[in-house]
Amino acid sequence: MSPPCKRCAATRLINLDSAQRIGVVSGCLVGGLIGALRETAGTQTPSLATASFPLAKLPAALIGAVSGGQAGVRVTSSLFAQWLPPGAGTPWLCLACGHTFRQSYPPLADAY
Repeated sequence: MSPPCKRCAATRLINLDSAQRIGVVSGCLVGGLIGALRETAGTQTPSLATASFPLAKLPAALIGAVSGGQAGVRVTSSLFAQWLPPGAGTPWLCLACGHTFRQSYPPLADAY
């Protein structure tokens, strides 16, 4: 359960660790798709006879997808690095006021 915001006491918060994971995966997928499309894009309009995907472009599409995916991961990682507050603990973003803060980890239970 999310803690209340330390600035405005709102309870509408987003866990930035989870948001970062989702953003990095999304950036990788979108970057890979863009890279593959750029490598396979032709300068001429395809006719109905050649509407199928040419297998000769498959290696170029894979290379474009990998490089585009890596670029997408770098971009989203750098964006989240700017948003994350310094310190240790779980990072939270308040949706009401935009305040970012870290909630310290709970202490471990004593082992008897």
